[in-house]
Amino acid sequence: MSPRVNVRQRSSGTVLLAGARWCESFWCRLRGLQFRSRLNAGEALILAEGRESRAAASIHMFFVPFPIAVVWINTAGRVVDKVEALPWRPYYAPRAPARYTLEAEPGFLERIEIGDEVVFDPA
Repeated sequence: MSPRVNVRQRSSGTVLLAGARWCESFWCRLRGLQFRSRLNAGEALILAEGRESRAAASIHMFFVPFPIAVVWINTAGRVVDKVEALPWRPYYAPRAPARYTLEAEPGFLERIEIGDEVVFDPA
């Protein structure tokens, strides 16, 4: 079972997501949200890479039949890019190097902006 974290906005302390699943292992990152039928409200996944990179933080949407919010975050906790990823698309990558890829329901994009700073706390 993957650990759970809360995603909190650094400036205000507001919890943006509670209990997001933390994926640090190769297998957890590889599986991601593939083969799921949907993403429940409030459910999220954080793919944690070993280093910042545009290529390593890229994702595909093969076998993900629903749109998701994708937010890329660098090592310092700053949001470097965000996008609504559509089903079955082959490639999404951040504009700047990122270490963390946060995947959530599409409405999450309205609650976070590029340049925001976040903190991951144990849930």
